[in-house]
Amino acid sequence: MLTSRRSLLAAASLLPTLALRPAAAQGSDPRMADRVLGPADAKVTVQEFFSLTCTHCAAFMKETFPRVRAELIDTGKIRYVFRDFPLDQVALAAAMVARALPPERYEPFVSALLATQDRWAFARGVNPTEELAKMAALAGMPRATFDATIADDGLKTAILAAQEQGEKRYKVDSTPTFVMNDRASPGAIGFDAFRRAVEAAAAG
Repeated sequence: MLTSRRSLLAAASLLPTLALRPAAAQGSDPRMADRVLGPADAKVTVQEFFSLTCTHCAAFMKETFPRVRAELIDTGKIRYVFRDFPLDQVALAAAMVARALPPERYEPFVSALLATQDRWAFARGVNPTEELAKMAALAGMPRATFDATIADDGLKTAILAAQEQGEKRYKVDSTPTFVMNDRASPGAIGFDAFRRAVEAAAAG
């Protein structure tokens, strides 16, 4: 995972737009606005750092997230923020496409990608970019928009800059990593452990 992370940063260093500061990149591009579920005034904010090619992230989304959403997000107990932490170039391209969709389509698209990794990311004999384009089309993104999005160096740099912020601030180096009110907890966990962590964060 760390090797992939360093490779991404090395590639990004070749881009002319890397001089953009993370805050400036996020502030000037609405695609980099937080993708959030739950109320702004929730007592606990949970940030999930995830990669769309991470099988552990996929398992969490399938096995644990439905209860997190029903029992903690929808009930107003937590504010849930998705943080891109792509571990390879395929995940980076997928994150760019997800960010380029209308905000209300972001979480459904991310969920669909995580649920079908074996179809678009890991299938033998397929072109991941073409499979990703098919998934994007199902989400309503025209092919011309898809092509422009994955070629957008500014968006790529902004995602990598935000990722680096998470790495520096919370010492994130693997996915998924959950940050609950600034307390980092790496690794996919079951619902009971997740709820206990939320309760501990709420208690301060």
